[in-house]
Amino acid sequence: MRPPPPKAALLPIGCGLVMLALCGGARAQSDPAMPVPPPVPPARPAELVTAPPEPGPALDAPRPPARPPELSAPAVTPDAPKPEEAKSGEVKSGETKPADIVPLPPARPAELSGEAALAVTVAAADDTACRQRLERLGARFEPLPALSDGQCGAARPLKITALAGDLALTPPATLVCGAAEALARWATEAQTLAERDLSQPLKGLGLGTTYLCRGQNHDPDAKLSEHAFANGIDVMGFTFANRPAIAVAPLPEGTPEAAFLAHVRAKACGFFRTVLGPGTDAAHANHFHLDERERPAGHRLCQ
Repeated sequence: MRPPPPKAALLPIGCGLVMLALCGGARAQSDPAMPVPPPVPPARPAELVTAPPEPGPALDAPRPPARPPELSAPAVTPDAPKPEEAKSGEVKSGETKPADIVPLPPARPAELSGEAALAVTVAAADDTACRQRLERLGARFEPLPALSDGQCGAARPLKITALAGDLALTPPATLVCGAAEALARWATEAQTLAERDLSQPLKGLGLGTTYLCRGQNHDPDAKLSEHAFANGIDVMGFTFANRPAIAVAPLPEGTPEAAFLAHVRAKACGFFRTVLGPGTDAAHANHFHLDERERPAGHRLCQ
């Protein structure tokens, strides 16, 4: 008796080319190792098929215009001389070609050279209104010629000899009007404090430096002091009619003299942008330094 045929031989005889996929599918189901080919996509519809565009003027890209002759550089051949050599002739070996020479900058103007460049050239502000206020405050003063010493100087300085109430200034002060006005207003307060604290009228102010071209604290390497612009005053002491003068210095606490100095110093902070004195540092141990230095955001220094 013969054995049954293998399963592969059971493929129907009627499977032609058309039924190959179906028959192959049947075989794939029965034989997992057999790969299945992907289905063929449908044909593209006729309404979506377009003919390729025909070449024509519409497809030709526009060309840029020709370069103007005046902007076209002449062609230079390796053996042709350069324009500079054509004008000046052949350049000998070791000589500098004109094209290699770097032009030097123009000379610096004389008014911007040397100490003239450091001098104050900004036009001075009109201080007419300030002088009128100074007169109404009872100050006696006279205008001075402009001061100029390198970076130091003042365009419209004044010589102040006395303040309200015949308050003498010894020696007279050389100041710009703004600093002189601050001094006059502060001196009026100092006269009131002298009557209150000492029961004596104030008769004079002993002054040290007003205008002097120098650095801060007499340091030549430091920033210029306000004295260099006639914008600072050093008050050394106060004189009275019927009592001894009071020198600016550290005094014993609790005495009328110490109270007077403390009060006039505090009042100065309301009129001057800078107030220094005993206790600030060693350089200001024997005087009040008062000035009108402008600082950012209106900052004041009262020490």
